[in-house]
Amino acid sequence: MNNNPYNLCCIGYITRDKIVTPQSTVYMPGGTSFYFAKAIKQLNPEGFLLVTALANEDREAAEDIRRDGIEVTLLPTAHSHCFENIYGDNPNERRQRVTATADPFTVEGLKDVQANIIHLGSLLASDFSLEVIRHLASKSILSADVQGFLRKVENEKVFPVDWAEKKEALKYIHTLKANEDEMEVLTGCTEPHEAALLIADWGVKTVLLTLGDKGSLIYTEGQFYDIPAYPTLQVVDATGCGDTYMAGYLYKRSQGASYQEAGCFAAAMCTLKLQAHGPFNGTEAMVNGIIGK
Repeated sequence: MNNNPYNLCCIGYITRDKIVTPQSTVYMPGGTSFYFAKAIKQLNPEGFLLVTALANEDREAAEDIRRDGIEVTLLPTAHSHCFENIYGDNPNERRQRVTATADPFTVEGLKDVQANIIHLGSLLASDFSLEVIRHLASKSILSADVQGFLRKVENEKVFPVDWAEKKEALKYIHTLKANEDEMEVLTGCTEPHEAALLIADWGVKTVLLTLGDKGSLIYTEGQFYDIPAYPTLQVVDATGCGDTYMAGYLYKRSQGASYQEAGCFAAAMCTLKLQAHGPFNGTEAMVNGIIGK
């Protein structure tokens, strides 16, 4: 696989997010691929490819990432994924709607995409079919965030659902990330070690479970690795934290770091990400500084 033109690739939709609060209405880009690409840009975008799809009127979000020095393949779609998040007087209470969905990724659209590692940034269950997963796994190591595979949209509302094709699809996923809630929906288990072993039984080689302030757990090659959560000065914005974790983890693994080293680097990136609005905006030296404290 070392002949691949790219070391790391993320495939996923940049979303058009509408954030409504009592004070204002703001439109901004979002989605796994957006936060992943912005994080990689702060580390080393060389050998990285972002594959996304946007409606014509939203293409500026991809151009902005190109201006960051990141290579972007932009596929056509009639609509962009559009998420609307409505907050009341209590900022912890949110109503979410999906007001438009993009066309699913296809084998034909992705036929020329190849990298040593491809990360699937799923947002909705319809984004990546089993056929597309099989196709990509035939030529690259596949990583995925389970998030989108567990989300179904009905009448613009988002519902958590189990992944009907999980036992077939996970045979093709080398590395899978889930948070505590997703872990329970996927496996029915509330205990992380038990959940990780079950996911591994379904064919996943490396299981990453993010557990909030309890840190994260990696299970691979018959061994568990406990990753700490590094203390944060303050939690300003948690949006995109899981995507930042995966960007850091896969970046370090692609450089030859051990599972423990990659997990600690990813966790430290999240600590920095939590302390500011928007995507990760730190440096590799700042991340290493968090780990070294």
